[in-house]
Amino acid sequence: MFKKILIANRGEIACRVAATARRLGIQTVAVYSEADANAQHVKACDEAVLIGGPAPRDSYLQWERILAAAKATGAQAVHPGYGFLSENEAFAQACADAGVVFIGPPPSAIQAMGLKAESKRLMEAAGVPLVPGYHGADQDPALLKREADRIGYPVLIKASAGGGGKGMRAVFSAAEFDAALASCKREAINSFGDDAVLIERYVQRPRHIEIQVFGDTHGDCVYLFERDCSVQRRHQKVLEEAPAPGMTSERRAQMGEAAVAAAKAVGYVGAGTVEFIAEQDGRFYFMEMNTRLQVEHPVTEAITGQDLVEWQLRVAAGQPLPLKQAELRMHGHAIEARICAENPDGGFLPATGTLDVARWPAHVAFQRGDVRIDAGVREGDAISPYYDSMIAKLIVWGEDRAQALARLDAALRDTHIVGLHTNVAFLRRCAATASFAGADLDTGLIERERAVLFDQPGLPLRVSAAAVVAHTLAVEATTQGTDPWSTRDGWRMFGSATRRFDLEAGGTHHEVLLARHHRGGMTLTVEGEAIDFAVQSHDAETHELFLGNERLRVKTYAQGERVAVFGATGSAVLTEVDVIAHAGDGATEGGRLTAPMPGKLVAFLAQAGDTVTKGQPLAVMEAMKMEHTISSPRDGKVAELLFAVGDQVGDGAELLKLEA
Repeated sequence: MFKKILIANRGEIACRVAATARRLGIQTVAVYSEADANAQHVKACDEAVLIGGPAPRDSYLQWERILAAAKATGAQAVHPGYGFLSENEAFAQACADAGVVFIGPPPSAIQAMGLKAESKRLMEAAGVPLVPGYHGADQDPALLKREADRIGYPVLIKASAGGGGKGMRAVFSAAEFDAALASCKREAINSFGDDAVLIERYVQRPRHIEIQVFGDTHGDCVYLFERDCSVQRRHQKVLEEAPAPGMTSERRAQMGEAAVAAAKAVGYVGAGTVEFIAEQDGRFYFMEMNTRLQVEHPVTEAITGQDLVEWQLRVAAGQPLPLKQAELRMHGHAIEARICAENPDGGFLPATGTLDVARWPAHVAFQRGDVRIDAGVREGDAISPYYDSMIAKLIVWGEDRAQALARLDAALRDTHIVGLHTNVAFLRRCAATASFAGADLDTGLIERERAVLFDQPGLPLRVSAAAVVAHTLAVEATTQGTDPWSTRDGWRMFGSATRRFDLEAGGTHHEVLLARHHRGGMTLTVEGEAIDFAVQSHDAETHELFLGNERLRVKTYAQGERVAVFGATGSAVLTEVDVIAHAGDGATEGGRLTAPMPGKLVAFLAQAGDTVTKGQPLAVMEAMKMEHTISSPRDGKVAELLFAVGDQVGDGAELLKLEA
């Protein structure tokens, strides 16, 4: 076994690998960018080496610097994690040339499976079923369009060197093809340095089912069952589970054997995932192979009881696979939710900012247990625009799917993040939809359930307002004296006292009144409704509210005037307005075309002098590895472009001037 390894990645996967290595008595070396100097993965390792600036191209993609760090620290092997260089055959070859073990497949396997078109040809030769499509080397746009017409719409354009949903577009008519192709190629060249694409028939109501495979250097290869990853947004996974609901043992064996055949066709070694598109009737087609560990590997660990990172380390050290196929068993059901910094109601735009609050449900530290959190961040850390938007992974296990679903809901309820937009509430709604709860799965689930997933109210105003009042009273109680003359609760010897709270929620002002009665008791008036009110605060954050006949437990977290409230049925963010302090504040300027997040300006779709209409696409930005199209806020005329293509722009920066 290795004595020391270098982890060529960041975030939760680097922390995950460090935890397994520590358990096996292996020392670890972290590499980090200037943006990650105080990151959790740096503290999780025994040593750390700075390798460059914040952008991945200046640090985590600089494999020469990573190899130099490995040599300088005496690391015998490099674990690439996932993303960055994990599927880069040049890096794997450079490790071999330098005498450092690459903890992954051989370069030839990465190369064979890295180009989707080439991998399709290999799979066809190996007898693995394929979706009808075009996988040729000729990339003439006119030819690609003719092939799309031949296959029949809808078609899927996919970057040949791609992954993670990048460089991928569904096209439903010939009229959409040219624009979609240009966008795919642009995103592919930015993400992978290769703009080649392939065209495939877009399967209707497909399920995304993948098989975890593992090969060793002794010629053995096994599959560790399947994962269903059908719930996706923008072709990126949201919820993953194992085993796949409705999977028969016969179909599981067919898919597993096909996956092993695919891996053996390229001489695969280490952890890999063979991804299939599955029809609702069970027919399946090879989609691609990810030649690395997957983000969703914990659900496989949960149902098999195996540590896949330990398997990686042992196989890379030349040991045989820990178990044979006949020895592998699965038990129970596991679901993973990807917690991301993004705004689902805003088109899943990525969010940046500081994790002012990051509180997790009770969980275990490693892969076994009912609830597991894999996170590479802590409270107080910043989510930057340089890397992808995932904050953490929440994994739950149950004896069956029903129990796993119940534990997922409870764990998401107890996940409290404040400081930036997240998808936690969206994940909870998604898991509760009739489609997901009933295992009616396909990659269009989110779009099909839009009515209950987007723009949903959080906590009722009466509950969130009562929580803010409780928070204020609890804070005041810690700063006042004990005699009646120094209290701040409006005490009167005779009569009642009424106090006004000015709250804002969702851009709307609300006047909330708290009446204290001299004989005891309080009344809260919200939106004209008077409610009997009492509160027991255990501290400034934890409160039990008594609203009429209801008894509710809530948590509150204050950042300045903003108070985030979390309850059993949802959450809300309110602003407790200091009316005097804000006297004279003006209205914000409207109708400006601004950047919705920090990122790089990829393209302007209009020029100075052009007349545009409301909703017309005007600019394309790239942030957190994804492209985002920004549309005109109103009709008008473009007066001036304020940035050049390729510029980095800040959140809220005005991109161009519009004249009426």
